[in-house]
Amino acid sequence: MLRINQIKLSPGHTEEALEQAILKFLRISKKDLLEYRIFRQSIDARKKTKILYVYTIDVYVAQEERLLKKLKNNIQKVEEKNYRIPGHGTEKLKNRPVIAGAGPSGLFCAYLLAKEGYRPILAERGAPVEERYEDVEAFWTTNVLNPHSNVQFGEGGAGTFSDGKLNTLVKDKSGRNRYVLETFVRFGAPKRILYEQKPHIGTDILMDVIRNMRNEILSLGGEIRFYTQVTDLELEKEGETKVLKRVVLNQTERFDAEMLVLAIGHSARDTFQMLVERGMLLLPKAFAVGVRIEHPQRMIQESQYGKELAEALPPAAYKLTENLDNGRGVYTFCMCPGGYVVNASSEKNRLAVNGMSYQDRAGDNANSAVIVTVTPEDFGSDGPLSGMEFQRQLEESAYEAGAGAVPVQCFGDFCNNRKTEKLGDVTPQIKGMWKFADVRKIFPDELAESLIQGIQRMDKKIQGFARADAVLSGVESRTSSPVRICRDEAYECNIKGIYPCGEGAGYAGGITSAAMDGMKAAEAIIQRFSSFS
Repeated sequence: MLRINQIKLSPGHTEEALEQAILKFLRISKKDLLEYRIFRQSIDARKKTKILYVYTIDVYVAQEERLLKKLKNNIQKVEEKNYRIPGHGTEKLKNRPVIAGAGPSGLFCAYLLAKEGYRPILAERGAPVEERYEDVEAFWTTNVLNPHSNVQFGEGGAGTFSDGKLNTLVKDKSGRNRYVLETFVRFGAPKRILYEQKPHIGTDILMDVIRNMRNEILSLGGEIRFYTQVTDLELEKEGETKVLKRVVLNQTERFDAEMLVLAIGHSARDTFQMLVERGMLLLPKAFAVGVRIEHPQRMIQESQYGKELAEALPPAAYKLTENLDNGRGVYTFCMCPGGYVVNASSEKNRLAVNGMSYQDRAGDNANSAVIVTVTPEDFGSDGPLSGMEFQRQLEESAYEAGAGAVPVQCFGDFCNNRKTEKLGDVTPQIKGMWKFADVRKIFPDELAESLIQGIQRMDKKIQGFARADAVLSGVESRTSSPVRICRDEAYECNIKGIYPCGEGAGYAGGITSAAMDGMKAAEAIIQRFSSFS
């Protein structure tokens, strides 16, 4: 297989035009092009007067070696890097492995184990995705929270009610990244996620993908138990080491288990507390907090593409980073083109927000988190759950500011420390009830000032970013886990038999990296134990 880089075509080009560009580049006839596929597609918008689609193409051709010699400076030979599940170990399992959490890490861990005959039991504290969708819609309509089934908890994890972004910064030579994308396509995601520079699925499509994945796990011998939370652990001492013997489900059912995968997500605060009480080693970690900011998507289109092609190109995204003089970083996170801000709360009397897009990204506004870094020095104590308590304090302030609704403030008013009384040209696109409030007072002064400085500096990169009528809502507090559950090279924590993984354990950030980390936990189990089949 040969790989061609830098095939460039104008927006609106046809599939035939792409094929003709490939033939012209290779200087061959159509009969010699056996097959081609897009490896990567991106948009080069550096020159607004000449925006181009840029392709990397993999081709299968007749007389491959001749072409290599002829075009050696512009083409390369590549081999497909297919992911391989490792060989099975020899230790015998007395009980089926238990996986706590059906987010990306838990689902992919369960999927691999089921494929290999380990018959995993997947325990999810929330609802199946169909019921979860109804619970979330009801919360957004009535403001009555179901603490077990919401934007954070339930089948698919927190990423289900997001943009479904699948890009990752993880450098992966094993093929796990490609395997995750191919698995999503197999279960209903559009094929273009295999080659888009910034692939996304969208909440509406992602729910179908998750349901199809669940059915496959069941057909392979796995078991999925919804409304089932791991609420305690029963341990025994072997020498100086604690070893898992049983898990307690929903505070009542004792379940024999010598293996537990913790894929609990970044918001499982009651579980974090239980783990600390049972002697598991958790450390507080840095993360970031801030607000959601909304602008007209049209403004972002024109900034990124220019006015002439603003409507002809896909909804534009952005990623902005600023380093402030006070040593803090301010950056945008989880940007949702044509999306919505969502009430993402999971605890009563505490309020958090997130962003979400549907597959078509057709909403009027663009939104993203603008967040400022915080470290254990900001948390006020040095305990393992100090970051979690810091999150809670901000969320309690947000809940009070909006009287239970999402607190909203225009950026100009945020800067001038006054409550917003009327909107400008930006109308909030929010899933859930919202209310004018003083969002600035949610934050300690240094964090509020850092957000102001960061947004004002970002205006130099995207004109209008700091417009006075940009809508801020708070609080964006669940950017990543506030803890790291320590684990060794075999993916076990200090309690033997327990494998922490994914975003909640502090080893991932986003759908794809969490899925890949769940795969790593499954691989560790597969390499150690023999299957049941």
